[in-house]
Amino acid sequence: MNKALIVVVGPTAVGKTDLAIELARRLNGEIISADSRLFYRGMDIGTAKPSSNEMGGIIHHLIDVAEPDENWSLATFQKRAMELIEDVQKREKMPFLVGGTGQYIHAVVDGWDIPAQEANLALRTVLDDWAREIGTLALYDKLKIIDPEAAIHIEYQNVRRTIRALEVIFLTGYKFSEQRTKGDSPYHYLMIGLNRPRSELYGRIDQRIEAMISNGLIDEARALINKGYDSKLPSLTAIGYREIIGYLEGRMTLEEAQVQMKRLTRQFVRRQANWFKENDPKIHWFAMADDVVDRAEELIRNTIL
Repeated sequence: MNKALIVVVGPTAVGKTDLAIELARRLNGEIISADSRLFYRGMDIGTAKPSSNEMGGIIHHLIDVAEPDENWSLATFQKRAMELIEDVQKREKMPFLVGGTGQYIHAVVDGWDIPAQEANLALRTVLDDWAREIGTLALYDKLKIIDPEAAIHIEYQNVRRTIRALEVIFLTGYKFSEQRTKGDSPYHYLMIGLNRPRSELYGRIDQRIEAMISNGLIDEARALINKGYDSKLPSLTAIGYREIIGYLEGRMTLEEAQVQMKRLTRQFVRRQANWFKENDPKIHWFAMADDVVDRAEELIRNTIL
């Protein structure tokens, strides 16, 4: 078990959290979240953050580790996640890296060498002004022309990430997508992928979004704004918060916000598939079924333990 790592991946709303918690319970494990939305305190409903009751006594790491206005870069996550994995292993427990944020998963398991390119505030200001002048989509289209591979993994609405990619390109003269080099994995890892029929997954997404609204997402978003957090923060431009804040600011109706949340989440699922491909030989795919925990446990015991 010394370098063993279990990785659980798949699209949003597929059931990763429940599976990982049950496997961790059976295999003396702890969970390290690789979901970038779960870093932030006070953002619980809109991220489907598991409650302490849902965690079932299993230790979870990298949840509620930052304020909404703090920036957690990929390099920061990678360093912290790898430290936590080592700590869990030293205590002779099984680490489970769980999430649907593809670049965060691969940065850890593939040992990415992430270049430390410091921010250039003058250039970033110019790019910010350019974004306001030509619009979010037009700026994203510029990135698509310069570095289509990088654009695949960035939502066009995520202006911060678009600007960051362009900033690194202009500063270094190299494509953003080419600046993270893949190393040898430091782990003996097993990657488990979960899937469902697309129609079933979309139904679960719709139900989840409707439940978020019913369970207080509007009040949660309002509370964040009332605390003084800027609605343009990367954390608050995530799917769900962006639309609900749009509703609170009178730019759309609640019905329009819900429709947009569902549409954008489905687009996000399709982007996740670019990171976790069904023909990837490193991923052991399981269709969600009643016996999926038993089958996944058997695979782990036969492969890792």
